[in-house]
Amino acid sequence: MNFKKYSYRFAEQVLNSNLTIKNEVEELIHLLNPKGDALSRPNLNKLFKEKLVDLGWQDQPSVFEDTKDPSAKLDFLKNRTGIEIQFGHSSFIGIDLLKFQVCSYSALDSIDIGIYIVTTKEFQKRAKEEHKQNWEGSLQFEKVIKYLPYFKSAIQVPIYVIGLL
Repeated sequence: MNFKKYSYRFAEQVLNSNLTIKNEVEELIHLLNPKGDALSRPNLNKLFKEKLVDLGWQDQPSVFEDTKDPSAKLDFLKNRTGIEIQFGHSSFIGIDLLKFQVCSYSALDSIDIGIYIVTTKEFQKRAKEEHKQNWEGSLQFEKVIKYLPYFKSAIQVPIYVIGLL
């Protein structure tokens, strides 16, 4: 699978200092070749989860010290890199970005960079036309890169945005 990328607050340069993580994530995406039902939101999420956990990523680490709050979790964490995968509604953008910020600057101090994986408008169109998968309302790469600069005073952690094609 191909992807586009966007570097917020020099995220690509920060990630280049940990090429193992960058290459691991990008190679994983390149090796994915989902078709048909695998292009549904739940199945694509499941596929990413299986692959990342196999590579040693911590699944669903808590954002806050209170581990009883189920909504306050990153999707994945490894070597001070957090990953959020958002195939849901576009309204989740703020929550996801704040998770990165909290993990970076709070007492938790568990990440130096966030990787935000979403789909592109092109991906969603192809999934619908060729595979009858409905991605209507889902967050799109194009929206993330449009809105992210508006959060510059609130979101200070570098974020590497990946848009699946």
